[in-house]
Amino acid sequence: MKAISYSRYGTADVLEYGERPDPKVGPDSVLVKVRAAAVNPVDWKAREGYLQAGLEAVFPVIPGWDVSGVVVQPGAAVDEFEVGDEVIGYVREDFLSRGTFAEYVAAPVRTLARKPLSLSFEEAAGLPLCGLTAHQVLHRTLRIQEGETVLVHAAAGGVGSLAVQLARHAGCRVVGTAGPHNHDYVRELGGEPVEYGDGLAARLRALNPEGFDAAFDTVGGEALRVSAETLAPDGRLASIADAEVFSYGGRYAFVRPDAADLTHLAELAEQGVVSVHVDRVFPLEQAMDAYRLNEQGRTRGKIVVTVDWDG
Repeated sequence: MKAISYSRYGTADVLEYGERPDPKVGPDSVLVKVRAAAVNPVDWKAREGYLQAGLEAVFPVIPGWDVSGVVVQPGAAVDEFEVGDEVIGYVREDFLSRGTFAEYVAAPVRTLARKPLSLSFEEAAGLPLCGLTAHQVLHRTLRIQEGETVLVHAAAGGVGSLAVQLARHAGCRVVGTAGPHNHDYVRELGGEPVEYGDGLAARLRALNPEGFDAAFDTVGGEALRVSAETLAPDGRLASIADAEVFSYGGRYAFVRPDAADLTHLAELAEQGVVSVHVDRVFPLEQAMDAYRLNEQGRTRGKIVVTVDWDG
């Protein structure tokens, strides 16, 4: 099969497009014919070796954890899916090797859900990792409640945009940091935009003098510090980007595959509660360019790579 892979840690220059062996399908997995895979910041952080303390790399590594596609072979113990089922998945194992930037991926059923019919394959590929991250942080880590005021950083990004929608659905007021060019987009999602940069803490206090009940940091650094400064006395703080959150009394969160959570998100997508904005689409052979664009950190929504099965 064709795939993107790398044989050593490094920049996007280590990525190669070429032939890799077809994946073997274990008893608890299904073989998915990949239609689209989304790029996430964690992908290039893993490629550069930042996650090697917790995730061993078995080289060559095919990157990517997000996928949408079609089941072509169920494993021997699988009765959840059949050939032809359209699925989405956050296909993360406890090591780096068998990712989704390929024509096929062997995906454990614990990582999959049925694809929302209302989303294209490109949109659906952007839902799993970001949607699960937003859902799990908001509801398990921060435990948001109806009527609370929630701060979301990088509210126009992949995780942030879904966090705004999910928090609004939970009955919360949402304030989201974003660049001026994304303020209208944040409003469309249901959030109140505020520009990041110098003076952010003062702008946040002006919008919410009593402090935030919960703050969701997706950026780290200064954003994390400002989040801690603008919390209500009993406010809760979580970060997916900066372990310094512990020094502020907050919690660090890392998303985990969860078929039930992913099914719930797919249902919300079907109901029109959440949507996925696809910023750019690249063919598989140009995935290196997709990664470089993602590393710039200025994307609205998601960058997606597609596999062409028509030619």
